[in-house]
Amino acid sequence: MVTVVKEINMKTALIGASGFVGKHLLQELLQRGHQVTAIVRRPENITVSHPNLVVKQGDVLKEGELAELVKGHDAVVSAYNSGWTNPNIYEEFLQGSKAIQHATKNAGIKRYIIVGGAGSLYVAPGVQLIDTPKFPAEYKPGASAARDYLNYLKEEKELDWTFVSPAIEMHPGTSGVRKGTYRTGFDNPVFDEHHRSIISVEDLAVAIVDELEKGQFIQKRFTAAY
Repeated sequence: MVTVVKEINMKTALIGASGFVGKHLLQELLQRGHQVTAIVRRPENITVSHPNLVVKQGDVLKEGELAELVKGHDAVVSAYNSGWTNPNIYEEFLQGSKAIQHATKNAGIKRYIIVGGAGSLYVAPGVQLIDTPKFPAEYKPGASAARDYLNYLKEEKELDWTFVSPAIEMHPGTSGVRKGTYRTGFDNPVFDEHHRSIISVEDLAVAIVDELEKGQFIQKRFTAAY
């Protein structure tokens, strides 16, 4: 007997495709044969050329225009970040993320995946990473916005949403490796044998596209690490 493996080919709107996580998501999606519409503020920042890629300029704060851009896709994946050095990162991340969520719903799309932060992971009973003494002060506004947005998203009952929290350690210094393997958790960090919660951005992209294809964490948050 010959087993036929059905190839998954989804039409995905990727928001924030030129960012740290977004550019690796774009590469992973294209490598797996997905059709991608990359929605970015500055199209010139997308230097990839591919027959399955369309690049469109879009502003996430313009909800009506965004709904038109994502209409007709199978899924919306958001790697939106309003900028770590942006003094208004808290307000803009919340506003932008809510606009993306509402635009997805208004466009008639059910599947919505958002890349959030690790700050809302629980490192002890009732204690989130962001509230620990060693959490970097410069990341607190953005991490607070991602935590507050996750609480907002949990009230969403119509969309098949998934919120992705990276490992605690995922920064440029951890990138450059695509193992294709990882472990997942829900609200607590995943630690390795050295008690490190770490993953490369390449393998976070693998985990996110796996979730897009398999849908194992519908209306849930998950985290991925080695």
